[in-house]
Amino acid sequence: MPGMQLPIYFVDAFASHPFEGNPAAVCPLTTMLDARTMQNIAAENAQAETAFFVPRGHDFDLRWFTPEVEVPLCGHATLASAFVVFHFLDPVRESVRFHTASGPLQVARSGEWLEMNLPSHPPKKLEPSPALRVALGGAALEWHRGVYALAVLDSERAVRELRPDFDALRVLDESLIVSARGEKHDFVSRFFAPNKGISEDPVTGSSHCTLVPYWSKRLGKTQLSARQISKRGGDVRCEDRGERVVLRGQARLYLEGRIDLGAS
Repeated sequence: MPGMQLPIYFVDAFASHPFEGNPAAVCPLTTMLDARTMQNIAAENAQAETAFFVPRGHDFDLRWFTPEVEVPLCGHATLASAFVVFHFLDPVRESVRFHTASGPLQVARSGEWLEMNLPSHPPKKLEPSPALRVALGGAALEWHRGVYALAVLDSERAVRELRPDFDALRVLDESLIVSARGEKHDFVSRFFAPNKGISEDPVTGSSHCTLVPYWSKRLGKTQLSARQISKRGGDVRCEDRGERVVLRGQARLYLEGRIDLGAS
C-alpha cells in the first residue's frame, strides 16, 4: 500500500521577524495518530514542541510533544497551531478553540497579532533545596513555584548572563523559570527544561501563566509587556484576567512540507 503522508508546518511563534521567537512543528490531521508515532515524529523534528490536532466539530483536539515526552500545556505551539488554522485551513475564521489536557484554549485574531487565552497559575513561595540553588548557577532574590520553579533575579543583566547547570536540573527533574524587571519591558525571563529534553526554550507561553500573575501583583498592573531573552528572543504582550492570562504574539511561517511515514 502507498505510504502515509502528513502535512507539516514549521512556524516561529512569538516572532515578528524571521529566525526569532520559538519554532514549533504543527501537524494538522484528520484522525489522531497513536502516541508512539507522534512521539517519534516529534523526536525526528527535533523542535522544542510538535503539535498535533484533529477536528472536533467546529473546534479541534490538540496535543503537544517535546522530542522526549508529551506535555500537558504548550503556549507557543498552540499559537503556531492557530496560525496554521487561520492561514491555511480556514482563512476567514476569526477565532479557534482547542480542547487539550489543560482544558479548552481559545486563540483569536487581533490585527497582525494572535491573542491566546490560557489558565493562570499564580506562584507560591518556595524554599528551594540546596541542590536547586546550586543548579541555578547564580543568586536569586526570591523563589516561587507555579507549574514550574521560578527564581526572581535582581536585574535583566543577571537573567541574560545566567548559566544554569543543565545536568543538575535534569537529575532534579526540574524545569526552571528565571525572571527580573526589564530595562525596556515590564519583565524579562528565560526558561530551562532539560528534564523535558529542552535545555533552553526560546519563548515559552506556559511559563507566562506563572509570570503574568506574579508580575501583575508585584507591579500593580494588569497589562504587561514582556520579552523572553533567549538567544532567539521574542516579545509577549500580557494581560492578567484573574483565573486566566491573555498572551498576544505574532507568528511567521518558516516551512511547509509533508511527512512520509512509508508504506503501511
